[in-house]
Amino acid sequence: MDNKNTGSAGQCPVMHGANTASSKTNMAWWPNSLNLNILHQHDTKTNPLGESFNYREEVKKLDVAALKKDLTALMTDSQDWWPADWGHYGGLMIRMAWHAAGTYRVADGRGGAGTGNQRFAPLNSWPDNGNLDKARRLLWPIKRKYGNKLSWADLIILAGNVAYESMGFKTYGFAFGRPDIWHPEEDIYWGSEKEWLAPTDNPNSRYSGERDLENPLAAVMMGLIYVNPEGVDGKPDPLKTAQDVRITFARMAMNDEETVALTAGGHTVGKAHGNGDASLLGPEPEGADIEDQGFGWLNKTKRGVGSNAVTSGLEGAWTTNPTKWDNGYFELLLNHEWELKKSPAGAWQWEPVSIKEEDKPLDAENPSVRHNPIMTDADMAMKMDPEYRKISERFYKDPAAFEDAFARAWFKLTHRDMGPKARYIGPEVPQEDLSWQDPIPAGNSNYDVAAVKAKIAASGLSLSDMVTTAWNSARTFRGSDMRGGANGARIRLAPQKDWEGNEPARLAKVLGVLEGIASETGASVADVIVLAGNVGIEQAAQAAGVKVDVPFAPGRGDATQEMTDIDSFSYLEPVHDGFRNWQKKDYVVSPEEMLLDRAQLLGLTAPEMTVLIGGMRVLGTNHGGTAHGVFTDRVGALTNDFFVNLTDMANTWKPVGKNLYEIRDRKTDQVKWTATRADLVFGSNSILRSYAEVYAQDDSKEKFVQDFVKVWTKVMNADRFDLA
Repeated sequence: MDNKNTGSAGQCPVMHGANTASSKTNMAWWPNSLNLNILHQHDTKTNPLGESFNYREEVKKLDVAALKKDLTALMTDSQDWWPADWGHYGGLMIRMAWHAAGTYRVADGRGGAGTGNQRFAPLNSWPDNGNLDKARRLLWPIKRKYGNKLSWADLIILAGNVAYESMGFKTYGFAFGRPDIWHPEEDIYWGSEKEWLAPTDNPNSRYSGERDLENPLAAVMMGLIYVNPEGVDGKPDPLKTAQDVRITFARMAMNDEETVALTAGGHTVGKAHGNGDASLLGPEPEGADIEDQGFGWLNKTKRGVGSNAVTSGLEGAWTTNPTKWDNGYFELLLNHEWELKKSPAGAWQWEPVSIKEEDKPLDAENPSVRHNPIMTDADMAMKMDPEYRKISERFYKDPAAFEDAFARAWFKLTHRDMGPKARYIGPEVPQEDLSWQDPIPAGNSNYDVAAVKAKIAASGLSLSDMVTTAWNSARTFRGSDMRGGANGARIRLAPQKDWEGNEPARLAKVLGVLEGIASETGASVADVIVLAGNVGIEQAAQAAGVKVDVPFAPGRGDATQEMTDIDSFSYLEPVHDGFRNWQKKDYVVSPEEMLLDRAQLLGLTAPEMTVLIGGMRVLGTNHGGTAHGVFTDRVGALTNDFFVNLTDMANTWKPVGKNLYEIRDRKTDQVKWTATRADLVFGSNSILRSYAEVYAQDDSKEKFVQDFVKVWTKVMNADRFDLA
């Protein structure tokens, strides 16, 4: 018997190392290749619930009262394997919800609690999320009980709300409607650092200049949600920390008042943990051994739970009564002098110079012992920064104002990434419309759509003007936080009407015509803008010999300037648009990478991005009317010429500038077309070329039109949550 294939790891019959870091990926071999993974993530094949499952419908069947009763009972049901501080899990659950929601940033709308992504790496293993794995395991019996009617994303935030309510605070409200994802979000850039909590003065820092934080990041270090609790780079200095706090919270859509309210409200309850030796902790969940079953930061040599737990390294509670909602935070912060001390784990923290014994919080496990309260460097910033101090003193004198400010700020923090109220579900949805929800009045659908289309067709507007205006209106949509889009017609309001990418002079001319049609027909301007784009596409398809009716759903509303927060909407300004072959200036990031980013925010797959590019080019919609990438002699006809000529081996391709190329006839060397990287990547990238070749085939002319119309309609309706 031949045994040469047995008995050695080197002769293992399976793909040894193929699924671990020991295997080199394509990106490792060719690091300059365009990585399309962000367009492939959250494929339906990863979802165990199947394509037909609709969480937003399923959650409507949930018994909310029973769920909240179970969550309330959980708060005081202390478990031996992870004992509750003072017998109450409220502080832990609030921190879990806070850290889930607190990753949101306004620059690209990514992060936040809307997907349940805290369950996956890297978030589940960030140093700042230490021991939140225990919070989620404490919730597991409740998740198991309510099953698919309750997502992890909703449960994590609701647990924070119920925690506050169980400690005497009245929350502003709660909305269900956050579907779970089933693997990590690869589209989120958390920073380029190669180590956790790397000092911000190192060469690979996210800071430049004096202290300019890299966009779109909000946190000060890799692995933190906000700022370093010990101070800038672990060096206490409340005034310097105040600068970091102000920038970080602003990038999370919070002003100074909201920042003070959140800091105080978050630290009114619970405690920090640093009463032990941090060096005894095992690896984070993602790096733990298989027998740890997803638990991280385990102390297997000494007692590492309860009052001996180590998380941030700071040790102590902020208030005298850390399981009750009160005004104790400001009372202690403002009425005591504070000095720097080291926690048992060696972290810098502030403690009162003198304090009455009865004002000290009890030990988390032994009610016969009291300890000093503590403050972080960020807490001290609320006292020492002049602007924060004014707000803190006002809240101290007016507890009702503080409660209202915190309730609203907490609601904003935990719902900011959900988008408009149309996506809110459940019995506790507040009635009030809030400016950060981008409110839009109800639209009218009782008008003659065919008559509107006829007026548009007879208006004298060019096909390019009609399609471009509709595209510019819709392209602002961000699937990351469900903001932007064509609904509301905010393209006619500040700041959008003045954005360079919208070509303000041309836009004003087109809107003048479309607004007149809206006024005559009773349709909203938003509907007329989209209809104009549809008319242009139908005309272009007809010119290519294909008859199509572009689907249209009336009912969009028109927002007013008063409903539009100019500062907030400024973050949606496009500084690049590969679909219109434009970028505001040269960037470190390549044009094709920026194209991927835009496509991902629009919710497009790689094939959808491909067909959309091909159609936009032949329709002549480039910014400023440039001819780059317009590989056709029939501009305005919805043909597959872009793909036919891109893949034609009768051509050669020659760089003539930083982002400019000439396509020349191979025999005559005559220039036929010009192109950018956003064009040529569809011929150079092997995956994108495979899609381009499909649309270049002789039998794909009609398929190309039908696929383009389908993707166009998807973009136009991306923000129509009323159609879901």
